[in-house]
Amino acid sequence: MKKNQLRLQKTLKALVDEYIQTCEPVSSRILNEKYLQEVSSATLRLDLMKLEAENKIQQPYTSAGRIPTIKGFRTYLQLIEPDHAKVKFEDMDLLRNLLIRHYKDTPLALHYIMKLLAKETDQLSFVAEPEVSSGYLQNLEVFPIGNQKYIFVMSLDSGLDKTVVMKIDYDFTESQLKKLVQYLNEELIGERIYDIAYRIILEMQEDMYQDNVLVSTFLKQLHKAFIEISDFYIHYDGSINFLEQPEFDSKQNILNFMSMIQRQDILINLMRRSDDGAGVKVLMGEDFNIPEWSNFSLIYGRYEVFGIPSYLGVIAPIRTAYRHLIPLIRDITVTITETTHKGLVVSTKEEQIGNTEEKSRYNFR
Repeated sequence: MKKNQLRLQKTLKALVDEYIQTCEPVSSRILNEKYLQEVSSATLRLDLMKLEAENKIQQPYTSAGRIPTIKGFRTYLQLIEPDHAKVKFEDMDLLRNLLIRHYKDTPLALHYIMKLLAKETDQLSFVAEPEVSSGYLQNLEVFPIGNQKYIFVMSLDSGLDKTVVMKIDYDFTESQLKKLVQYLNEELIGERIYDIAYRIILEMQEDMYQDNVLVSTFLKQLHKAFIEISDFYIHYDGSINFLEQPEFDSKQNILNFMSMIQRQDILINLMRRSDDGAGVKVLMGEDFNIPEWSNFSLIYGRYEVFGIPSYLGVIAPIRTAYRHLIPLIRDITVTITETTHKGLVVSTKEEQIGNTEEKSRYNFR
């Protein structure tokens, strides 16, 4: 690569790094003094003009310094990608121990992970609960809890248990419930959750039990239970510290941000479409196809729990610490996937860290 092209890249990286740190337009003087002492003022001003002509930086108003455009941020992400390999996070052993300790309660383990992510990033962190539709049913149990309410417990071949409380307008006797559950286990064990939710139960309702009110009523609620566990759920960290960032001084930005995080369906579809199974992804600008979201960035990675895929990451202003966030999300997703893939064996005595120490360190509640 030519020397002047390398210099342009260095200038853009320096400008974006400074803008991320200060949230202020960056002047040529600051770049000269802090980052590019070996470059003459005249050359630097010329380079800034070139970057502006390439639509990678812009002046927000006359006589101001420059700020990066969305194209500039995209180029910056490509330029800093080799640097991510140099960054490793020491707390992955703690994360692994959390996963091991709470392997029977995956939602609780994921809650702790979300709190860790929020504390390490000061951004709005999220964890999408694993999608189970690709798993297979290992066992079904149903327990009455009174007032015509029943707990459905679906155990998957992956080791996950999903629990749903449903109301059925019928009081089944113990014998009736036992026979229904026994028969359904014989029919459904070994079948994929997606197939059970969207095909098998519907066929059973239509072809076998349309004249049997008792069974039909039960199957209707069982169908709802399987549909419910097949859905994705995004859980956000409850902290509002991220609102202290300058971008949220604007009421309109806050409203746009709240609109964004409420559209879980769009966010999930965006992550799915962009997911190629490799590395951390960053969506920004026109990726959302919603102009009101263009000032924000979705940084996420894919992880697997017992082989079931899902996502975690942060939603932040487009001016955010990518050098920190991308390697952090990478390490967390890799640790979750590798630990659960190994079966979450019982930790050694040296690895056993007390819950009190963990909660204190990360202010878990």
